[in-house]
Amino acid sequence: MNVKIEPMDVIVIGAGQAGLACGWHLQQQNLRFLILDAENQPGGNWRNYYDSLRLFSPAAYSSLPGMPFPADARHYPLRDEVVRYLEQYADVFQLPIRQNIQVQNVRKEHGLFLLQASDGQCFYSKALIVCTGGFNQPFIPDIQGLESFRGQCLHSADYRNVDSFSNQRVVVIGAANSAVQIAHELAQVSSVVLATRESIRFFPQKILGVDFHTWLKWTGIEKTRWLNDQGTPVLDDGVYRRAMKQGLFERKPMFTQVTSTGVLWADGQHTEVDSLIFATGFRPGLGFLAGLHKEANGNLAQCNGQAEHVPGLYFVGLPKQRNFASATLRGVGPDASHIIPSLMRFIHDATSMNSLYS
Repeated sequence: MNVKIEPMDVIVIGAGQAGLACGWHLQQQNLRFLILDAENQPGGNWRNYYDSLRLFSPAAYSSLPGMPFPADARHYPLRDEVVRYLEQYADVFQLPIRQNIQVQNVRKEHGLFLLQASDGQCFYSKALIVCTGGFNQPFIPDIQGLESFRGQCLHSADYRNVDSFSNQRVVVIGAANSAVQIAHELAQVSSVVLATRESIRFFPQKILGVDFHTWLKWTGIEKTRWLNDQGTPVLDDGVYRRAMKQGLFERKPMFTQVTSTGVLWADGQHTEVDSLIFATGFRPGLGFLAGLHKEANGNLAQCNGQAEHVPGLYFVGLPKQRNFASATLRGVGPDASHIIPSLMRFIHDATSMNSLYS
């Protein structure tokens, strides 16, 4: 085999929460590994979320393996606190991260994974863990007339704060936590309508003084796929429900069409709109695996993080990968741990096979 550079045991794509958790576990196994990340700093997409984002789970449920989140267990961390924590995590454990590496294509060559980056660099490894997560490709549904809208149209991934929305007429689309939080925030400075396909399902942030996520743990629900990472009930301590009831912002059934100046509702009424903000979730961005990873029935062909058709290919951080918590800070550590035994067997077999032919 004509590979000049000694291949890594494992390459991890992505230095967000999933990639960092994998790095910690790989470090415990004394493996030769490298984490490739498209951003210029560790932390994944967290620093790209809106300024006021606050976790819906307390610090007690916001830790990666080996390092507790540095806050009171009952505190609900802000976006910037999460970013600092992830940066510190990478630094404390001295994880081998190569920043500004955008992986464009992955293929198998001579039994190894060959990763080609946008800058022309190539990387080889025996095994590959994809940790780009399920929140890196904003999803906007196909709605009639949307292309004709002359106002501002953006996804929640591009929303930062209320600064440019003062005195505007805004429609926020979505029924999950982020949609409601953004609508409530904008309603302080704008006229806001929240458009949803279904009624908003509010759920108390605390029950009998105990956080929702603690109940999930106690009941075992967090170990199932029963709840959806992007569509969980809106956790509320009463602020959002009260704001809607008092008319701070209005909720209406989803509009049927977008016009050049606004939206057309199901009852035929037309509303003039300055801005549309789609808080409609994300999809995994895995185009770089197009020539390698197969799909079954439109879904990722993986089971509990292990690719079904490509030996040595693993995933961590996908929504509902193993359970409700899979795409969360607290969930990526256990999911990374789950794939380690299979990954270690694969590397051992690959190493043994390579030694036979070297």
